[in-house]
Amino acid sequence: MTDIAASSAQRPSRARFGILALIASGTLINYLDRTILGIAAPALTHDLGIDAAVMGIVFSAFSWSYAASQVPGGVFLDRVGTRLTYALSVGFWSLFTLLHAVATGLAGLLGLRLALGIAESPCFPANSRVVATWFPRSERAFATGVYTVGEYIGLAFLSPILFWLLAHHGWRSLFIVCGVAGLAFMLVWLARYREPQDHPHANAAELEVIRQGGGMVSAAAKGAPFEWRKAGALLRYRQMWGICLGQFAGNSTLVFFLTWFPTYLATERQMDYLKIGFFAVLPFIAASVGVLFGGWWSDGMLRRGLSPNIARKLPVITGLLLASTIIAANFVESDAVVITILSVAFFAQGMAALGWTLVSDIAPEGMLGLTGGIFNLAANLAGIVTPLVIGFIVAATGSFFFALAYVGLLALLGALAYIFILGDVERIVL
Repeated sequence: MTDIAASSAQRPSRARFGILALIASGTLINYLDRTILGIAAPALTHDLGIDAAVMGIVFSAFSWSYAASQVPGGVFLDRVGTRLTYALSVGFWSLFTLLHAVATGLAGLLGLRLALGIAESPCFPANSRVVATWFPRSERAFATGVYTVGEYIGLAFLSPILFWLLAHHGWRSLFIVCGVAGLAFMLVWLARYREPQDHPHANAAELEVIRQGGGMVSAAAKGAPFEWRKAGALLRYRQMWGICLGQFAGNSTLVFFLTWFPTYLATERQMDYLKIGFFAVLPFIAASVGVLFGGWWSDGMLRRGLSPNIARKLPVITGLLLASTIIAANFVESDAVVITILSVAFFAQGMAALGWTLVSDIAPEGMLGLTGGIFNLAANLAGIVTPLVIGFIVAATGSFFFALAYVGLLALLGALAYIFILGDVERIVL
């Protein structure tokens, strides 16, 4: 019996969904480790004698090194491969998170934030490579949505536990718990992750499903030498500019919620901290639903025979257009209505987060890490620019009115980039 006949005679295994659970867990830990500083900040600034202005610099320091490391991280991924790159990334970022617990001053804290940004830089390019390797094209938006939801769901559902730890054991306990959890996950990753052809629970039928759907990136791509001219060549294609501008714009909404959102509720809306703790969870839950909905919608359109131009771009464009409604929060008084508007905007941003699916669709053969690195560099420039711009606006005007306008207008710009710049969703051939 031939291999094809044998694979058709058996039911495909579902090992790829176990792999998806791995990267979703890794993404959850990744975002917890980079954002728990916001929860620790009030107590940390008091203990270390750091004022609010300096703390703003500490907040943005992560994004400096994270953005700068995207291309080198992607190149490292292309050379070393997914399993080892992810393990090293998780191990080092967890170690640096753990070391936050022993920080005694500004210099040490800044150094750890910069180190954390470098260590986390390969995570999302690696996630994109895993999806492109393990999943047929018709399932990639769903898979991207599932791991991306980890960005939101950790803060949405684990915040009560983190605030309890802060209240009962101090801010240092947050970094200890999250750091240890990451180191434990590194061991799980090394034990469980394998490429499709090497996975003990992926049968021939599942491998055929993946292969026929365009998965299983060629092993020959690993170890390909990096040349700067390849990065320059990628940037000559409109597809790269379209997805990079779009992701920068969409990520600006995410950054607002990860950084300034609690301050907005406390100062602009005059909510007390108990009310903030309740209301702040709702937009993150909405964003989690938005990510999953966008993936389900995109893959559903692709399975029904619609072109990738529609199936991949329509959910992202719709999400960015809907995210721009965050501006409407400037014109209502009711706290409940404000939270509803913000939840709708964050739900929509979750839909727009499917840009990573487009990376695996357009990346040249053997250059998924580099393509993902450039894409994530553009996306995470928002982590540098948006907090500073909003801070300047609020300091200059004493209000978030123009800050929300800035976030909403960027979302519109992102939609225009996907509509007019991206062009056809097809693999770039250098």
